[in-house]
Parts: sequence; structure tokens; C-alpha cells
Amino acid sequence: MTDILAPLKAASTTLTSPVVVALDNTSLDAALALADKLHPTLCRLKVGKELFTRSGPAIVQALQKRGFEVFLDLKFHDIPNTTAQAVMAAADLGVWMVNVHASCGYDAMALAKQRLVEGGYDTLLIAVTVLTSMNQQNLAQIGVNNELETQVSRLAQLTQKAGLDGVVCSAQEAKRLKTLCGDDFKLITPGIRLPEDNSDDQQRICTPKQALQDGADYLVIGRSITNSPDPTTKLQTILRSIDI
Repeated sequence: MTDILAPLKAASTTLTSPVVVALDNTSLDAALALADKLHPTLCRLKVGKELFTRSGPAIVQALQKRGFEVFLDLKFHDIPNTTAQAVMAAADLGVWMVNVHASCGYDAMALAKQRLVEGGYDTLLIAVTVLTSMNQQNLAQIGVNNELETQVSRLAQLTQKAGLDGVVCSAQEAKRLKTLCGDDFKLITPGIRLPEDNSDDQQRICTPKQALQDGADYLVIGRSITNSPDPTTKLQTILRSIDI
């Protein structure tokens, strides 16, 4: 049987792809079946709340055994010590990246990063600014009267001040945040769709190429790949669209 990934595998022995495939809303078996159709030189994988709650550390370990770097997307939000301890537990799993909510505050973020540094961990720690499913009306409903862009910028700058490695943000905010926070501050952007894709429940979406041009460092892509009849071909199409 012909390996349709062979040309890309042969061309790359290290991970240069910015794509992080989201494995949310799947069982352990389904997630591993999908992972087996992909390759760790072509993408990283994101494990979210539902999958981790159903499968626990076993899913992270199984993906790592297949050679994938894992973004553990649990969005911790608690008092400082609890947040920091949760981040450390994720780092002990050997994940590539983990996140918190920036709205947990400076103290919680700074303490979590401090403990990672003191422990000698390489795990990237990032924060969520405003969920990409939210718009201005949604912010008002929870009592945030700032303009959406202002709120995102404020939380991103707080995250940087706390010493974290970057933020999750909409690609539509990437250009502004690169200007505010600099090139070394990583921007991880969900809500990525090809022009022909359904937007689903995302409000602030962008194409892969445009997101990278605007300053995104990593592209989180879920249903465009995971709901495709042929996830491998879809991933290849996305990589070609960004000249990889």
C-alpha cells in the first residue's frame, strides 16, 4: 500500500509545521485512530477537556509514544497555588505546552511560570485571553465593558508581564498583539478555517495563510481536519496553503 505521506516525511525529519490538530470531542480509541492517520513531523496534537476527562493521562502518553508533541488544553483557572500545581502536574506528563486563563490573574500566572522555571521544565506556558467563540455581546453579558480588542490586549500584556510564553488569541488579534508584545511572545490561534470550511461555533475565524501573515505562531485546527473524510489529505492541503 502506498504511503501518501512519504514525500512529506522524507522532506522533513524535524517539526516545522505550525499546525496543532485538535483532538477534542473524541474517545481514546477515536483519537488514537485519527493520530495514526497523521504523522509527528507534520503536526502537533491538542488534547482538550473532554478527551482528557474521559481518558486521563493515558491519552497523552499514548500520543507521545507515537512521537507527537502534545498541547494539553485544560485552561486552568483557580487560586495561585492550585493553578501552579496543576501546571506542574501537566509538565510532569512531559507535555509540549499547557495553558491557563489569563483572567486567573497575575499572581497565579507568575507563580506557575516560576515553578516551571525552578523545576527546569521545557513545557511552554500560555494563557487564554478571550475565547474565540465570544463576541462583544458575550463580554457584556459577563460584565466586561471593555471593547473586545482592548480586553484581549490588556490580558495579553498581563500575561507577558507574568513571564508566560504567549497567549491563545484570535488570528484577527495577532497583528496587534505582535506589535504590543514582540516577536518572541508566541501567539496560538484557534478558529482557523479554509475558505470552503464551515465556521461552526467560532465567531472570529481566519485562513491559515492569513493568520501566519498577521503574526500567528501556531494554528490550532480541529473540525476542518477531524471531520474530514480524509484527515491526512486535508492536513496536506492546509500545509500546501502555507507553503509547507
